[in-house]
Amino acid sequence: MTRSQKIAVTIIKPLYHIFLSWEVRGRKNVPPSGPLIVVANHVHVIDGELLLFGVSRWIIYMAKERLFHYPILRSLLRWAGALVVYRQGTFNDTRKLLKQVEQTLNKGSVIGIFPEGKRSHQGKLQAGKPGLALLASRMHIPILPVGISGTDKIHGISWLWKRPHIVINIGKPFYLPQPDGRLTKLQRKTLTDLMMQEIATLLPHEYQGVYTEHGD
Repeated sequence: MTRSQKIAVTIIKPLYHIFLSWEVRGRKNVPPSGPLIVVANHVHVIDGELLLFGVSRWIIYMAKERLFHYPILRSLLRWAGALVVYRQGTFNDTRKLLKQVEQTLNKGSVIGIFPEGKRSHQGKLQAGKPGLALLASRMHIPILPVGISGTDKIHGISWLWKRPHIVINIGKPFYLPQPDGRLTKLQRKTLTDLMMQEIATLLPHEYQGVYTEHGD
């Protein structure tokens, strides 16, 4: 974490305590150093900041390419170290992104990802997409699962005085099995489901969605 990033966190974090009631569980599970992939459910736009406060290590996220079209936002994303995702990208674009992710992890940094690929407006966990689950498996990188509950209560304007309670529940790091050769579609789904189930166990039953009861 750079000096300017530390200053930003120091300034912004207290504001979240003013407007929201939130707690972090399992902070001791966060490795203090080394490469790490943080995976969490995604309900609200502030989930990224809450993950950052909970993990207490700078997290590098991926941002849609169109967000880099706006000068001020582009500067902010570059300052944060965000990686570019092309929604309708070519195979080469995907390969380039995965290469950047690999290089970032090899530096001992933290990559943050919301495996659902989009926000769940109902608050329930949606099916995960393969993506980094495959990379984490091949590189044998530890994955830190996090379940965020309560941000679905942030809507309208009444939340400003209701101060909904939010829980950032951090699980223990785990490794996905390393593949032997080229993976089939079923094997890719199995790896992804293993990762999503780790997130589901950290969420209240009503938030587990398609992974309720571990998919049974």
